[in-house]
Order: sequence, then structure tokens, then C-alpha cells
Amino acid sequence: MALWKDSTTGTSPASTSSGGTAAPVYGRDADKTNVAPISPDAGRRSATTPRAEQKESVITAELTIEGKITGTGSVRIGGRFKGDVHVDGNVSLETGARLEGHVKANIVSVGGELIGNIENAKRVDLLETGVINGDVKAGSLTVAAGSRMRGQVEFGYEGERKTESKGFVNA
Repeated sequence: MALWKDSTTGTSPASTSSGGTAAPVYGRDADKTNVAPISPDAGRRSATTPRAEQKESVITAELTIEGKITGTGSVRIGGRFKGDVHVDGNVSLETGARLEGHVKANIVSVGGELIGNIENAKRVDLLETGVINGDVKAGSLTVAAGSRMRGQVEFGYEGERKTESKGFVNA
């Protein structure tokens, strides 16, 4: 089966006038084929960009959603969301947004209002317009002037293991 039509003879290159089949003709001009050329960097884009950065779900300012978000990728909330957010990616709560629920993500950026706890985040950024009413457990915490928080904070203990102390017996 030919992928192009030979415009000079009106027949496909796979058939001849003698009834036999001929070898396909290679080296034709690109404008005489119906096959799209492959971009030289088509495969590189997905190989260099991490999978979590390729996907971002957005809840815009006009939306109010209730439920649960789980999965891979990043979430940006500009509206109102009521429920837990557990993603293998980043969570960004924009100015004016409101989230009621627990958050578990790599990096959490709070510019709106979060009513709930942040668990096991690598980094939490509390922006100037941000409000957190809940507890925060993170590897690092950045707090901007003007932000507000009510709750307990535990940071800087990422990767540190708790060890049990054993009693010593004097002999």
C-alpha cells in the first residue's frame, strides 16, 4: 500500500503496466506525500520535562468544588475547594482562593486561605496574602510579612529519624 499518489502517471508506485509489482520509489519530494514530517525535538520534550510538571489542574476563581483530589501532577486553586488534596506534585492556593481540607503535596504555596493541615510537604511558602488555620509539617517553611497563621508548625525535620533511647545497665 502506498502512502502517496504518483501525480505524474496517475498510478501508484506499487503497480506497473505489466501487471507485476515494482519496488516502492524512495526519495520523493516531501510535498508529494501525505505523511507529516517528524519534528527533530518531538521526543526530547517529554524526556527532559518531568511528568509532574507537565500536568497542572486549575480550579478558577469562578468555581466552587467539593470533593477530593488525588493523583499525580500539580493543582492550582483560584476558587473555592472543600475537601482533601493529596497529590504527587505541587499545590498553589492563589490570592482570594479558599481551601477547606488537608493538603499533602511536595511544595505548597498559600496566597489565599487554607483551613486545614499541611502534611509531609518538602516546602511550604506562606505568601503575603496567605492565611493558614491548621498545623504545618514541612521540610522548610517560608513566611512573608503580612501573612497570618493559627496552628502548630514543625519544620526542618525532613529525613531525620527518631531513635529510641535505651537504658544502660551499670555493671
